[in-house]
Amino acid sequence: MIQIIPAIDIIDGKCVRLTQGDYNQKKEYHSNPVEVAKMFEDAGIKRLHLVDLDGAKQKHIVNHQVLKNITSATKLDIDFGGGLQSDEDLKIAFDAGAKQITAGSIAVKNPEKVQGWLMQFGKHRIILGADAKDGMVAVHGWQETSNLSIQQLMNQFLPFGISYSICTDVAKDGLLQGPSFDLYKQLSKEFPQINWIASGGVAEFADLEKLNDMNIYAVIVGKAFYEGRISLKQLSQFNA
Repeated sequence: MIQIIPAIDIIDGKCVRLTQGDYNQKKEYHSNPVEVAKMFEDAGIKRLHLVDLDGAKQKHIVNHQVLKNITSATKLDIDFGGGLQSDEDLKIAFDAGAKQITAGSIAVKNPEKVQGWLMQFGKHRIILGADAKDGMVAVHGWQETSNLSIQQLMNQFLPFGISYSICTDVAKDGLLQGPSFDLYKQLSKEFPQINWIASGGVAEFADLEKLNDMNIYAVIVGKAFYEGRISLKQLSQFNA
């Protein structure tokens, strides 16, 4: 059964969503992320994807207090990402209660650093952020596109035991037009040893069912929930 992971994206301590990673297309949904997290937990959801969008832009952790507030108030397993660039950033995130961290831009810019994290913390605590823009990896809050393909990025980390990867198709994110099913099908076939976490484009409950039928490990749901297209009750069906 696919795991459903709701997303909370943070700017200035508030719960927001961007469209295609564009900071100029920001919509605020809630001023208190802790209340949103509690709502997910009360519905029986076990996990949360927490993104520090200020951190992604500033290239270092910013909203760690929000993380700490949520881990103090709930028992959700949180994966935290956005701007994690240094050993100190990781220490702050783990000390604040993150169960896992997502290494995105740093995995492209400094693969040796993330390989070291895998060796130090283990494969279950490090998620590789492999965000795709026209097949290439996008970095720094999707404001830059690297010269690496998703496949090249994965191959750099397989020897170090990477087991989890979040893959967002930037072209789909926030548009409510459906996920990149073909991309996830291809990646699952090429890298069956990876627990793929689909992200971006989920528009309706049928999208979750289709990803479940494809045996995708997990899916992140953001805008579709906040815009009322998928209910809490529907999300919780997969976590029964």
